[in-house]
Amino acid sequence: MVAIQMVDLKRQYAHIKQEVDSAIQNVIDNTAFINGPDVAAFGNELAQYLGVKHVIPCANGTDALQIALMALGLKPGDEVITPSFTYIATVEVVALLNLQPIFVDVDMDTMTMNIDSLKAAITPKTKAIIPVHLYGQSAHMEPLLAIAKEHQIPVVEDNAQAIGGSYTFSDGTTKMNGSMGTIGCTSFFPSKNLGCYGDGGAIFTNDDALAEELKMIANHGQKVRYYHERVGCNSRLDTIQAAVLRIKLKHLDRYNNARRSAADFYDTAFANHPNIKTPFRAAYTKHVFHQYTIQLHQVDRDALIQYLAVHKIPSMIYYPVSSHEQKMLANFGGANFKLPTTDALNKCVLSLPIHSELSQEELTFITETVLNGIKAQQ
Repeated sequence: MVAIQMVDLKRQYAHIKQEVDSAIQNVIDNTAFINGPDVAAFGNELAQYLGVKHVIPCANGTDALQIALMALGLKPGDEVITPSFTYIATVEVVALLNLQPIFVDVDMDTMTMNIDSLKAAITPKTKAIIPVHLYGQSAHMEPLLAIAKEHQIPVVEDNAQAIGGSYTFSDGTTKMNGSMGTIGCTSFFPSKNLGCYGDGGAIFTNDDALAEELKMIANHGQKVRYYHERVGCNSRLDTIQAAVLRIKLKHLDRYNNARRSAADFYDTAFANHPNIKTPFRAAYTKHVFHQYTIQLHQVDRDALIQYLAVHKIPSMIYYPVSSHEQKMLANFGGANFKLPTTDALNKCVLSLPIHSELSQEELTFITETVLNGIKAQQ
């Protein structure tokens, strides 16, 4: 059995090697390294896949979030509601722009933004809401969008972990994650479900005027070269990464289906275990399992992690320290927020290997080792 990885990009590459190598070589042969034709082509193909009018490729997922907030015209001190139980980039861009993060709790089951907590957090100063589609599962968008519409607040979807997933509304309408809010953002970090071979990101919107603003901000604040209408930044997806993503986009549904199959295996192996809560799959969302994250109860998590490591099985805690407790946000009053569900999840979550290349042999070994590791503590 090969060495188990949290995400096995080497095996994934082996299946598409000829396609990827040819695409990269074509970029090198044409020497169109910046804003080459593959960038525009990828943007168009991703827009079609997601069902949105505009995709603006950019340098990374953090830039995508920052550019989105800049395009909304928010002013220092404006409040932005976000879960604390997320990767720091979601909140980092809020602080970077001197906006005020307002942290809300998440649901214990879905681990995405709690709707009651959102309602309680809205004030006249609320100027944006950032739901996070965490671990591959969509936030509960229908009630969230209804609240945002009632208060005329733009919604920026953080879709870095759930591209290819979808949300079904009560009327039966289904939309892809990232396509429902005012703006959607994603990351193409290599370990993502749709990952490139470096850094990359993209921004989505159905608003024509907003799309122009987003493009301008990502390109030094200019529409016409050397004529800069506003302060922007330099954030672009390089052509080689776009070429790789064009290949991998064709395989994304297969990758996500393979992740679901692996998750099904885990679910069955851990079913009804008194110390393991398997990932909740909300009826309204099509989970793509960027992470397979269990909740452990009455288990020494650190001891289990060490037990797995001894057996050469990696595992990760996403996230051991919530955003509102990070030192970098002390001046934004992070410590003043009381988020009991977030605090509880910090202490019990554990993510196991999940990717498109996991074999049944590997899954059997992982699940048996987890179960043996818990049993050894009892």
